[in-house]
Amino acid sequence: MLVTGGAGFIGLHLAAKMLERGHDVDLLDDFSRGRRDADLEVLETRRGVRLITADLLNGAANSLANDYSIIFHLAAIIGVANVEQRPFPVLRDNQRMMFAVLELAARQRVLERFVFASTSEVYAGALEHFGLAIPTPETAPLGLPDLARPRTSYMLSKIYGEALCRHAGLPFTILRPHNVYGPRMGMAHVIPELLARATQAPSGGDLDVYSVDQTRTFCFVEDAAEMIARAAEEPRCAGEALNIGAAGPEVTIGDVARLVVEVVGKPLTIRARPAPAGSPARRCPDMAKTTRLTGWRATVSLAEGIRRTAAWYHDSGLLMTAR
Repeated sequence: MLVTGGAGFIGLHLAAKMLERGHDVDLLDDFSRGRRDADLEVLETRRGVRLITADLLNGAANSLANDYSIIFHLAAIIGVANVEQRPFPVLRDNQRMMFAVLELAARQRVLERFVFASTSEVYAGALEHFGLAIPTPETAPLGLPDLARPRTSYMLSKIYGEALCRHAGLPFTILRPHNVYGPRMGMAHVIPELLARATQAPSGGDLDVYSVDQTRTFCFVEDAAEMIARAAEEPRCAGEALNIGAAGPEVTIGDVARLVVEVVGKPLTIRARPAPAGSPARRCPDMAKTTRLTGWRATVSLAEGIRRTAAWYHDSGLLMTAR
């Protein structure tokens, strides 16, 4: 099997899950975001793992094997900074990578499943114009927000990717991850950002928290990887779009900040800051379909997941204590 974006946050955890299930795993990454760290080095030493350093935008897919049974396409240009500052490359290059991997999938002799990582952002347009049921099922209609907004580019690239999956003539499963977090996810996400700010703040100081009253459900990466692995192997998941996330609890960002402060272990005052433009007031997936088809629901509590995430970031030297 192949995982594009395999050195990334979800890719590495997914690869470990698939190894446990008896699959050999090729990880392909250009390391524009993926990390060369101790976790990746440990995974590389395991039998059945091969790391391919290559760029899908430069023809890397042309030289890959034609005997993959499962292809996970996780590679994409993501991140708020990229989306807001470089919307055209996000649209162009995400589609170029998608076409390259679909062409690779089409020439496989034994392909059983093409698994595409979409995003929960595909629901944003419908939420803006019509409102959405919360929790949100996969059957919710997909609408488009103002196409002139730079932040629309990433969501558009994923909606187009979903359409390509449905018309490519391949056995596919579409994933829509919701607030997956954990070790190795980088710093530009709410939980590691809060961990970094809380660690660096002086004891008795303030912790700035944006979107303090907005609510989310959070899913620890090991639970997400288990759902994805099961979805790839479950025949009933072929041709389906699946939410990947946790059904609950739905918590405010302020609640998350309080758990972070507790884990960091210093007295801090939460100072509410405004929500970023375009950030939804609520995001919570309906997980009934995914649970029914995969037999798995999120098991790691938010408090435990934050503790495990904090420990990894601390041990990796990415959290600098305030002086």
